[in-house]
Amino acid sequence: MKNIKLILASFFLIAFIGCEEDERDTKFIDNAEAPSEVVLQFRTTQDNSGLVTITPNAVGATKFDIAFGDGTNNGVELEVGQTVDNVYAEGTYTLGVMATGVNGLTTQAEQQLVVSFEAPQNLVVTIENDAANSKQVNVTATADFAMSYEVDFGQSVDDEPITGDIGETVPFTYEEAGTYTITVVAMGAAIETTTYIEENFEVTEILAPTSSAPPPPSREDEDVVSVFSDAYTNETLDELPTEWSSTGFEATTVDGNNTWKLTNLDFLGIVTNYANGIDVSAMETLHIDYWVPSGSTNELLVKIVNTIDGGEAEQSLGTTVAGSWQSIDLDMTGFDGGNLANTAGITQILIDSDGVTGIAYIDNFYFYRASTTTGPFDDGLLTNGDFENGSDPWIVGVDDSSPAPIVTNGGNTYYSVNVTSAGDAFAVNVSQKLEIIQGESYTLTFDAWSDVNRSMIAGIGLSGPPFSSTSGTIDITPTVTNYTLTLSAGFGAVDARVLFDSGAEIGMVNIDNVSLKIVVDSLLTNGDFENGSESWIIGVDDSSSAPTVTNGGNTYYSVDVTSAGDAFAVNVSQKLEIIEGETYTLTFDAWSDVNRTIIAGIGLSGPPFSSTSETIGITPTVTNFTLTLPANFGAVDARVLFDSGAEVGRVNIDNVTLVLD
Repeated sequence: MKNIKLILASFFLIAFIGCEEDERDTKFIDNAEAPSEVVLQFRTTQDNSGLVTITPNAVGATKFDIAFGDGTNNGVELEVGQTVDNVYAEGTYTLGVMATGVNGLTTQAEQQLVVSFEAPQNLVVTIENDAANSKQVNVTATADFAMSYEVDFGQSVDDEPITGDIGETVPFTYEEAGTYTITVVAMGAAIETTTYIEENFEVTEILAPTSSAPPPPSREDEDVVSVFSDAYTNETLDELPTEWSSTGFEATTVDGNNTWKLTNLDFLGIVTNYANGIDVSAMETLHIDYWVPSGSTNELLVKIVNTIDGGEAEQSLGTTVAGSWQSIDLDMTGFDGGNLANTAGITQILIDSDGVTGIAYIDNFYFYRASTTTGPFDDGLLTNGDFENGSDPWIVGVDDSSPAPIVTNGGNTYYSVNVTSAGDAFAVNVSQKLEIIQGESYTLTFDAWSDVNRSMIAGIGLSGPPFSSTSGTIDITPTVTNYTLTLSAGFGAVDARVLFDSGAEIGMVNIDNVSLKIVVDSLLTNGDFENGSESWIIGVDDSSSAPTVTNGGNTYYSVDVTSAGDAFAVNVSQKLEIIEGETYTLTFDAWSDVNRTIIAGIGLSGPPFSSTSETIGITPTVTNFTLTLPANFGAVDARVLFDSGAEVGRVNIDNVTLVLD
């Protein structure tokens, strides 16, 4: 059994002095981390001689120092890829290895070696079909007095056995599903080996997805026309499938999500509405998610038909990619190549195959356009918190030259990484550098989800030694969930960071809509509207909740003034105590779809309705405003107020704070 203990140590490096260009060339060295996943691999001759071949491995190492642990002072330095032989008497030994990285940082490990001239005993073999990869079988073997084992997977007499360390997993992917005889031979230092044979093991092919399709982003109703998706309100369909469809159709669920299963797919016909069709003329993109099993190479296509005005047009989804959900976005202009009269009355939609596709799963089939709501995501102190501008300035770890991995699905861009091997949590990281002020408290909010149930770490911290941080461990699931952490900064730096560590467990990690804000001791409740209308009312009517909208994960007050009148006729307020003679600072974000004015201030919620306020100009650009307001009145049920009825145009308000000076 392996007993690995990791010890990180840093060596002082001789400083490089050179021109600016040289410094840029060696920047990756300065940012490199100490080697990780340090392990020794043992292979022994099966002749009772005790000759063991030792191979060191690590991520990020350039050389290794090996201590044999046999009581001698013999040791050896190896380059990456080299091996060393050593002869051991029967017994148990603890070997030491120090892996050195390119910048001199080192990681030390200890590993136990048992040398016995007895045949391996208590051989236990586990053989399993891989849950995620079709026709892949994983074998794990443990045994006393064994160092390694060989597996003959029985696919062909020409296949060489695959060797693995005892206790580790050996994977193998078969060309075809079926039953096979799998032979496992455990080996130690003894001449004798121990064999296990599994006859008629059934290798299975995965013919259905094990997790649901990626969830679509939140969209306003006017920005999407959905044929089929749990995320949106779907159109009422006249026929699904049509009588003339050439496919097997089943409405099923995958991981609790409604999904279409198509078998022997030639074409699936859908009638939307023969009387009027559906109008997708304002939509910019067609989105569809599909999953097909391994071995599927057919091309899939989508055809839209207008039987009212005439014509049809088709676009290809490309040659299918098997074994995982594929999210496809088709530009609607791609349908211009057909003879389609217009897209204002689409009565039929077809999903075609260029041959016959044995199995295909379909989800999230909809048309959409970019949001017509002008309010952007509120990322607070961060930049590009919704990843809609790509990776910048999100990075991997603390390396400014390593952009974070992102994906775009259904028009939404977000951070996404698949952790395939568990290790240190910080080994898989995404960060954004910014100033963190020591002693302040911060609120970190974000959306996160996975393809499995797993955990991750989120927080704030330093981007250099001693890497102090304040963080929390959260559990994420395949459901997109918004998380909020309140974090106290016991450290500070101009180049600190927001961080997400996810390397400790396997599974996909997706992160979106990240916001970091300083906790302000505001007198208001729900000033960012993230709890909807809570505490905000229209005018002074406690029973009339203020209108709010949610866009891109951000909730804010929003009202469209279509007819100009008295300013107070369109109002949002929050009641609170105002003390006469005190001075208050009111801050808020505001924007519109036109250039117009609003009134903002504090005042009484009853006669004589005294107030202190200012008229400000707002534009389609989100702008932060700060007003200093002396209170020449006072009441326990006074209010913060915004009056916007005097001019036409939409008024959006967010992040309202009121502080007593």
